[in-house]
Amino acid sequence: MPGQDDDEHEFDIKWADNAELKEPSARARMLAARWKENPPAPQPFRADPGPRTPRRSSWVSTVIVFGCVAGLILLIGYINYRSSY
Repeated sequence: MPGQDDDEHEFDIKWADNAELKEPSARARMLAARWKENPPAPQPFRADPGPRTPRRSSWVSTVIVFGCVAGLILLIGYINYRSSY
């Protein structure tokens, strides 16, 4: 309505939730049209993820990171030591 402030035009979520007709999203419409012609194959509720590779311990990762940082510090120190002569 002309003459009303923008503050009065706020979106009312309760009004939207109580709407009689709710239009599906564009993705839902696209999938419904696609599945009408070619329905997806049934999937089990929780499919077997397959064999898992063993993960490294968090300590191993921490040691690798600290080792790389210490190596970098030593390398920079060595370069500075060699360039000072």
